[in-house]
Amino acid sequence: MTISEFTLKSSDLEPVRRFEVFTGTGRRREWSPEEKSRIVAESYAADETVCAVARRYALSPQQLFTWRRAARQPAAERVAMSDSLFVPAVVAAPTMEPTAKRAPRQRKRKAARDGGVIELEIDGVAMRVGRGADAKTVAAVIRALKATP
Repeated sequence: MTISEFTLKSSDLEPVRRFEVFTGTGRRREWSPEEKSRIVAESYAADETVCAVARRYALSPQQLFTWRRAARQPAAERVAMSDSLFVPAVVAAPTMEPTAKRAPRQRKRKAARDGGVIELEIDGVAMRVGRGADAKTVAAVIRALKATP
């Protein structure tokens, strides 16, 4: 291929004035856990700054701070967070208990109260999540149930 084939094909007869060649891979790099721990340990050295270490390895300082935060977490917590939080769901129609004659208004309230309830069973402990429950609170309770031996 000759240089004349890189000219701009347009109505102008002027050749291309700027030509960039990207030599990088252009994709995410994969760091082994050993490399990450070595870089994180280097960032904790007394005579080094996080920015200097990140620059040396062509990382952003934010990425290195994220690795440092992950290294401070207990191993059990890291494993629990990496596991999938999906569990099989069983959908069952609510069963109506035979009751004494009540006003229709009370039955409507009970049906509305039972609708939209999620039941979870984790290690033999049952948990019911009702409509309008705070997602952060539910997630914290699930983590706590999983952490108990």
